[in-house]
Amino acid sequence: MRPERQDGTSGGGLLVPMAWMYAEYIADELLRTGDLMEPSTLEYRAGRDALALTVFLSDGGVPDALPAARMDELRLLTAYGAAWRGWVCERLDALEAAPVLAPGDADPDLALARAAWRWLEETELLAADLDTIGPPPWEPMSDGADAEEAAQVWTPAWQLGLPLGHLAIHLH
Repeated sequence: MRPERQDGTSGGGLLVPMAWMYAEYIADELLRTGDLMEPSTLEYRAGRDALALTVFLSDGGVPDALPAARMDELRLLTAYGAAWRGWVCERLDALEAAPVLAPGDADPDLALARAAWRWLEETELLAADLDTIGPPPWEPMSDGADAEEAAQVWTPAWQLGLPLGHLAIHLH
């Protein structure tokens, strides 16, 4: 969005990423009302970025009060096991292929969405290994720190943020 001058012509000023900022605001509100994580944690950021990408890439235009149909759409898009990663990559590529700005202008919304996606893919967080419930009952329990460490794996941030965002939507 380019600021306009009085005479209606473009002022040549800074492009403001309003669509991304709005998607991030919606994601932040959903996570805060769900009260699932402290906002200062990396897990919270992963959830916020995953939700913001979902809102931004699902044709934005989100009204202040999210209607039930819109919430259902977000719930389906963030469902664990859904092809969310592929969907994000396809939508980002489609947005990049269809420029809406003048040649030479960069879309600030798309730039922020790409940066969020890059962070979600490249950052790994230590999280509970949900594939392993615990040691078999016939094996002796290890001591505290070792058992806790063994039950954790490094995972891309989006794999942690997506279920967090999905849960926040359910709690809304």
